[in-house]
Amino acid sequence: MGLLNVLRLNKFEKEVLPDFYCDTFSNHLATHKDEITVPHKHDFFLTVLFTKGKGQHEIDFEQYPIEPGTVFMLNPGQSHHWDLSKDTDGYIFFHSKEFFDAAFTDNTIYEFPFFYSLLNPSKLSLKDSDTRYVSDLFQRIHSANREEDYLKKSKIISLLNLLYIELSRLYLNSAMGEYSKPRTYSQHLREFELLIEEHYKKEKAVASYAEMMHISPRHLNRMTKEEIGKSPSDLIANRVILEAKRILSYSNSSLSLVAEELGYDDYAYFSRLFSKKVGISPLKFQQTYQNK
Repeated sequence: MGLLNVLRLNKFEKEVLPDFYCDTFSNHLATHKDEITVPHKHDFFLTVLFTKGKGQHEIDFEQYPIEPGTVFMLNPGQSHHWDLSKDTDGYIFFHSKEFFDAAFTDNTIYEFPFFYSLLNPSKLSLKDSDTRYVSDLFQRIHSANREEDYLKKSKIISLLNLLYIELSRLYLNSAMGEYSKPRTYSQHLREFELLIEEHYKKEKAVASYAEMMHISPRHLNRMTKEEIGKSPSDLIANRVILEAKRILSYSNSSLSLVAEELGYDDYAYFSRLFSKKVGISPLKFQQTYQNK
């Protein structure tokens, strides 16, 4: 079974500083166009600000328009690709979890709302006044990365933290709809998401996840319903369907093998589940997406 291309951070590192990459978007696109304009995943956190141009950004099969003032914040593992006008520019950087977290004793990259939960939107549209300030922070990070000062890494991490704080403030005040916040229940929701990510191919039972979390299935159900209006079984199934879409979009493997890869020995059951969630059959999705 083929695999969606995963871009590794060490492929992009050009500087002495490990686990971090930063460039203008026009330079990044010119150097890596063949890799980033086709569907792919990363093993790092990615943030990009567009200051010029327009286009479409597809993230996990959702389409988002690109225009000046658009910011995207992606978690490791999310599939995406760009369709951009020739005049597109801005700033892009990415880094490992360890690069950011190692500088703090209490904070982690997951404290920021756009990274906190995969259920939260990955896009933020800035107002003109906010774009100027945010763009300046991106530019300062880019400039710091080109310097060779003794405290280069500390300066970059400080600027990253300031930028993430500012983006979080704007994100939480935006009209992006409901999102998961780091409250007590949401901390459990984050734990549940991580467990799903680790076990979804082999484990589909809500009771098993509740046991891993040392809570009752009823409590887990109440938690997810109150937080995001979805049942635990919905979240498990949605993660399976997302991975199915990723595989079907680039692989010509038989549908029964795809179902088996995702933990379903009964293809008919998998096909019914997929059709219910997506609205079309796995075969139709594969044919439609691969013929784009």
